[in-house]
Amino acid sequence: MGAEPILASLLPDTATFHDDGVTLGGVDLRDLAATYGTPLFVYDEVTLRSRCREAVSVFDQGVAFASKSFLCGAMARVAVEEGLCVDVATGGELDIVLRSGVAPTSIIMHGNNKSDEELERAVALGVHRLVVDNFDEIERLGTYVTASTPLNALVRVTPGVEAHTHEYVRTGQEDTKFGFSVATGDARRAISALREIPGLTLHGVHAHIGSQIFEVDGFRESMTILSDFTRDDDFNELCVGGGLGVAYVAGESAPSITQWAAAVRETALESGLRSNVKILAEPGRSIVAQAAVTLYRVGVVKPVTQRTYMAVDGGMSDNPRPVLYGSGYEAFDIDRPLAPRPQKVRLVGKHCESGDVLVDEAFLPAETGPGSTIATPVTGAYGYSMASNYNRVPRPAVVFVRDGKAREVLRRETFDDLARLEV
Repeated sequence: MGAEPILASLLPDTATFHDDGVTLGGVDLRDLAATYGTPLFVYDEVTLRSRCREAVSVFDQGVAFASKSFLCGAMARVAVEEGLCVDVATGGELDIVLRSGVAPTSIIMHGNNKSDEELERAVALGVHRLVVDNFDEIERLGTYVTASTPLNALVRVTPGVEAHTHEYVRTGQEDTKFGFSVATGDARRAISALREIPGLTLHGVHAHIGSQIFEVDGFRESMTILSDFTRDDDFNELCVGGGLGVAYVAGESAPSITQWAAAVRETALESGLRSNVKILAEPGRSIVAQAAVTLYRVGVVKPVTQRTYMAVDGGMSDNPRPVLYGSGYEAFDIDRPLAPRPQKVRLVGKHCESGDVLVDEAFLPAETGPGSTIATPVTGAYGYSMASNYNRVPRPAVVFVRDGKAREVLRRETFDDLARLEV
């Protein structure tokens, strides 16, 4: 990260740089900003579909898109069209996926605190898999699952692997709200209890060790533990979850989905996992993150003694990751993508919050200032899906681009939308 032009490797696959502009999917980013306004999420559909197909090609049937990373009807349809299932963790996610036309047999239901309504609906619909998380849930499933309303399930276990990532997105260690511990025997007791429920078919185990993981060692360790743990079971599925990281800034690198799968499969072979056991995963960030950029319009530029602040028309309401996790991003001027970036600024939003920082140390061309349109790449994951209306700011629109055409898949919220819940 520095004064050099933005790295093309951080942008979607179809990005093309010109001296005075950038196109994604054959569409000029300036035209998109002029048509749809800013802030604006722009997804390259070719990149989305390519990553989906990659996941399908290297994992077994039942591999799923982790919808929490970015979910709307259009994204759910893209995932299923390319051969993925869709995993959901709440009734709201389940609802929008169903509304998008996805069949229940392509849906995997997660959740560490499923309500009675969520459990009952998942069972009644006949989802592809329900991932069981706790003993209370097992007890309640006995009410809903019968010979006439059967259920296909996985059991979520915690393998005791502490992933090297931010503590808020670690999930495989013993101290976690998710799943049943392998070490304490809870996982084995859960399996025994689930096998006592008539109409429930337990296909195997599921584990998730964390998010934004750059090394495959944690996945290897998890696979070794799970393979050993299930050695004497007749399971036919083993899911290693998601969590594969992506590069957000220059100098970072991460394994591809293919490299991740190869490491997991190699470890499965070494650990003696039976060849008939399907190896599944739930990629999310690695499918959608690099597929998008977010466009902003620059407003105020304020030099102070310590630094220069550059404020844009979005902020922590459309990208809370820097505030939550200290995540790093880069930025570039869409009118000058090949220009050097000697201007160092703190890129901030418009919210009434000192922590409203998008890029702590952003580098931009010297000419970039009020009225310029800038982009932050690698914003396809956990931006829109975690967006809020803090300070009553409407959420941005989302467009997909492909073959020289743009289609709006989520319109921009309005003040009327925000006022609709008032009673």
